Amino acid sequence: MKIKLSGVFVDDQEKALRFYTEILGFVMKADIPVGEFRWLTVVSPDGPDDLELLLEPNANPAAETFQKAIFEQGIPATSFIVEDIHQEYERLNALGVMFSSEPIEIEDGPTIAAFDDTCGNLIQIVQI
Repeated sequence: MKIKLSGVFVDDQEKALRFYTEILGFVMKADIPVGEFRWLTVVSPDGPDDLELLLEPNANPAAETFQKAIFEQGIPATSFIVEDIHQEYERLNALGVMFSSEPIEIEDGPTIAAFDDTCGNLIQIVQI
């Protein structure tokens, strides 16, 4: 058994696709119409056959409530590993990405920073 797909709820799939590809640098993997929505996934350009991130519509009231609650509590919806968090922070900051704080070094642990993905989520980047 292996993990192949993980997802984040988004309030607008088209806006999410633009953010995750044009700003974060992911590549669209699948775009399949499913009724009024899409099965829309993105992948890392470094590992296109690795884990896919599903940009899932939050059209279900439970999903919308969950997404809003964890955002308001400051809980990231997911995390992405980066090689150099300070460089990635500067790159994304220059593109207008809104961070909760500058990178924070956890004692005896990783360095983390969280940003708003403009689609209802906090996303955390992590340098181990």
